[in-house]
Amino acid sequence: MKVVISGTSRGIGRAIALKFLEEGHTVWGVDIAGSTVSDPAYFHVTADVREPVDASVPDPEVLISCAGTQEEKDAIDVNLKGAICFTERFADSPVLRSVLFIASASARNGAEFPYYSASKAGLVGYMKNAALSLAKRGVTCNSISPGGVITESNAHILESSELYSAVRAETLLGKWAEPAEIAELAYFMTVVNRSITGEDILIDNGEMLKSNFIW
Repeated sequence: MKVVISGTSRGIGRAIALKFLEEGHTVWGVDIAGSTVSDPAYFHVTADVREPVDASVPDPEVLISCAGTQEEKDAIDVNLKGAICFTERFADSPVLRSVLFIASASARNGAEFPYYSASKAGLVGYMKNAALSLAKRGVTCNSISPGGVITESNAHILESSELYSAVRAETLLGKWAEPAEIAELAYFMTVVNRSITGEDILIDNGEMLKSNFIW
């Protein structure tokens, strides 16, 4: 299948691209940074998702919006408006079968920076709006909300034994997820799944459920 993914130069987006390539699909990656993926079935487009992607990118069967930033000043424009711009660019693809957004556990608990949390919550809301529209064509549309993930953007946490111990203690399973785990779920939700739509799937090692009952 032809797959278009934003945010493929690092982290979760890169892991998703690698998963689809491993499974034999052709991937077009869109990122403001240069390519970090070397594969004959991978085509990189250096672009900002806040602007319509180059017309040379073909109509996708699978569309995954993963580009994002943790910078507060750009969060709304990149994480929300950029995702909408990217999606609307390809939503009319006549061969489209699934759309997926990478949101965040912060969309549910607000436990990060204000604009970042708001941008991800807005993204989940937009996903549901898109799901209503795309369902008429039999297209599934969902989002994944990861909690802590072992990526470059979280290096300051991972490189501090004190901070990493603290964040792991906030989860039931005592760990963070690997990008490859998110990629596996992304593949299932877009290729295997044909009946789940309009849903936000949480993958956070039980962080949302963590609580201390006092009586």
